[in-house]
Amino acid sequence: MFDKWSSYSPLPLRLILGFGMIYHGWPKIFSSEGHDGVVGMLRDMIGVPFPEFMAYVVGLVELFGGLALIAGAFVAIVSIPLIIDMLVAMFTFHLPNGFNFMHQPPGIEVNLLYIAGLATLMIMGAGALSVDDMRKGKSDEAVT
Repeated sequence: MFDKWSSYSPLPLRLILGFGMIYHGWPKIFSSEGHDGVVGMLRDMIGVPFPEFMAYVVGLVELFGGLALIAGAFVAIVSIPLIIDMLVAMFTFHLPNGFNFMHQPPGIEVNLLYIAGLATLMIMGAGALSVDDMRKGKSDEAVT
């Protein structure tokens, strides 16, 4: 019954994951408070070299990764750095707080949901209403 709509199933996942990534990436780039907080975490908790620069890198990965997810562009490729971003956040910040997201600071629950959603998009593809689908359609036309 729903087979004709199955190609649209990745769309809500792309939209919510994309908006979530943009929501978290934006302040890392455009808010001094958000940027400084990430710099402190990268420097103090992880010991990342060049934490000021890397905070911008993380913000850009989340911002442009989120935009790419929403557009459905290069979803399998973009998902890789986003999963790495979630794994780093999970193991360095959220893991000591347990599983539950309702605690302050939150646990790993949402990180795992992001990772599962991104992995699902990598496996399923971007689906209908995506740049990837339009690119696939053009390459299929070129073959025939």
